[in-house]
Amino acid sequence: MLKIVVCVSGGGTNLQAVLDGIDAGIVTNTEVIEVISNNAKAGALKRAEAHGIPGICISPKEFADREAFNQAFTDELCRLKPDLVVLAGFLVKIPEQAVAHFGNRIVNIHPSLIPSFCGVGYYGLKVHEKVLERGVKVTGATVHFVNDGMDEGPIIAQKAVPVQEDDTPEILQRRVMEQAEWILLPKAIDDIANGRIAVVDGKVIKKQ
Repeated sequence: MLKIVVCVSGGGTNLQAVLDGIDAGIVTNTEVIEVISNNAKAGALKRAEAHGIPGICISPKEFADREAFNQAFTDELCRLKPDLVVLAGFLVKIPEQAVAHFGNRIVNIHPSLIPSFCGVGYYGLKVHEKVLERGVKVTGATVHFVNDGMDEGPIIAQKAVPVQEDDTPEILQRRVMEQAEWILLPKAIDDIANGRIAVVDGKVIKKQ
């Protein structure tokens, strides 16, 4: 059984997609053991509570400095000992010590086709605003392993989503979630849980 911790900052729609996948048997051999948020008012914590899953807030604002937050966050993950950490709209950079400790065991969902529209400053609705400003015709989402860089880890899967002429950032955001994020993330977790995906020498290896 793959024990996962899901980290979320907002409403938790990607978390819900994972929970729904588990309930429907689409995501197998997987258990969410805790949800961590940096926002005490995050809807994700309410979703966790509704599913009987422990939820906790660990916010940088609660600590004297970022180093103290980084240590507290890493300590909580080490206490939980998850097999996989899932960043499902988590708007806080993962501490280097956590990345080092959980090497190749942290995955992230990003709302663009990496390497486009990613890195520092590209998160949430800002990604879709930039997509529309640039005038591209195709966007999408990416699931990738997390390394020390920002959105630079090995890519697990991507799915393209068309951009429509009358899109607003909010409409495009919703389409990307529905047509890509909510499909890619549950599948990636299920693949990892059942040994169909691994990282070898920094590269994603997919098995049938």
